[in-house]
Amino acid sequence: MQHDKVLILDFGSQYTQLIARRVRELNIYSEIHPFNKIPNNLEDYKAVILSGSPMSVRSEDAYHPDLSDIRGKKPMLAVCYGAQYLAHFSGGEVAESNTREYGRANLSYVEENETFLEGIHIGSQVWMSHSDTIKILPENGVLLASTNDVQNAAYKIENETTYAIQFHPEVYHSTDGKLLLENFLVKIAKVNPDWTPNAFIEETVEDLKTKLGNDKVVLGLSGGVDSSVAAMLLHKAIGKNLYCIFVNNGLLRKNEFSDVLEQYKGMGLNVKGVDASARFLDALKDESDPEKKRKAIGRVFIEVFDDEAHLIEDVKWLAQGTIYPDVIESVSATGGPSATIKSHHNVGGLPDFMKLKVVEPLKELFKDEVRRVGASMGMDKNLLGRHPFPGPGLAIRILGDVTAEKVRILQEVDAIFINGLKQAGLYDKVWQAGAMLLPVNSVGVMGDERTYEKCVALRAVESTDGMTADWVNLPYEFLQKTSNDIINKVKGVNRVVYDISSKPPATIEWE
Repeated sequence: MQHDKVLILDFGSQYTQLIARRVRELNIYSEIHPFNKIPNNLEDYKAVILSGSPMSVRSEDAYHPDLSDIRGKKPMLAVCYGAQYLAHFSGGEVAESNTREYGRANLSYVEENETFLEGIHIGSQVWMSHSDTIKILPENGVLLASTNDVQNAAYKIENETTYAIQFHPEVYHSTDGKLLLENFLVKIAKVNPDWTPNAFIEETVEDLKTKLGNDKVVLGLSGGVDSSVAAMLLHKAIGKNLYCIFVNNGLLRKNEFSDVLEQYKGMGLNVKGVDASARFLDALKDESDPEKKRKAIGRVFIEVFDDEAHLIEDVKWLAQGTIYPDVIESVSATGGPSATIKSHHNVGGLPDFMKLKVVEPLKELFKDEVRRVGASMGMDKNLLGRHPFPGPGLAIRILGDVTAEKVRILQEVDAIFINGLKQAGLYDKVWQAGAMLLPVNSVGVMGDERTYEKCVALRAVESTDGMTADWVNLPYEFLQKTSNDIINKVKGVNRVVYDISSKPPATIEWE
């Protein structure tokens, strides 16, 4: 079945991925492409959205795409930078704001009888994030909405299906943002909202059957949501021809290897557990650079797979649980202007010595979509509700070099923290939580003796997709009990701190 698609052109905004997620919440498939790499097959897309950008349209280096094959020919929504771009290069005027227009605002004027703004009224809250403002609308521009500080908050181009907004409908602070996107995509662009989890499962399984045939596939299970859902999709498609390998890299949570291995077997998967702890720890010996640690873990992970793949006769494919944010972050928003944050060890293909083709059934999905797909397949809600856990495991939560003793300490600390969240009924209210072992010792007193031991930092964040996150205000009583338990029960730790940094500017992980 062919689904209607929406093209999102990325100008480097930190919110571009949120636009894609918001669109997909409407059961509409969307793709992000860089503004300077517009797809040739534009007939495949029913509508186009231009993202925001940290760039100013007034700059000599302003991003200046050729929209001649889009504007006036396809329904187009220009957001923030996109709205300024249309004004600046089409007869309007953009100037620096007297004051930075950032944060919550409320609509003070809304054009009536306008389909684009149907159901949106004066007083509706929107989110601004720009330092330039549109002084004069572009040629044939028609004002649709204003706030007290921003006269030209929304407009359309007469005789075109082109709309522009100065605010960000994709962030949750814009209370009617989803409705506005629905008005544009469904009512104006006539996009069919039929991209559902069940449709994805049915089509993906059929595609996998066609693509893989009777070939054998090897898949690395991590214990996380992504690889588990990928495994179930492949299991539906090829059954016992899927060979799952669950590798203990020595950097998993306490007892995770044995517990999760049993859970996988209970799901009917053809799974083998491989304990390669010593191999990973040896590769990490004396290495303290975060990127080098990630790459070392990725290299050994591939090597272990190569060893195991050789034990499976005629295996031809390696399956991976890569999801859309992995792809976006690893290749700078598919080659666009967004900055690369960190490398992901499961993206970018395989070394030449490993003669396997790659299959990635989830590479078009965000994390919340992966969970919905898993739920539609009837997977255990406890598995689907597990917090995200980094591929490199505890290695990037141990700042500095990694040793078996440091892993032991952090596993014990992490177990107390995570189990405590579950017992207190807080686990499902947190998107991701974990502990970091810091590369510092601090003075303490236990009994009458002076100690000089490790400090650990606890981290708990709330988020929807990991692109942005805020720290969770855990109850003081919970933090007090957790700190006390850790210091009393984990030998080698005498200080506990709680991380109250948001993303941005801090990342969720410390490395």
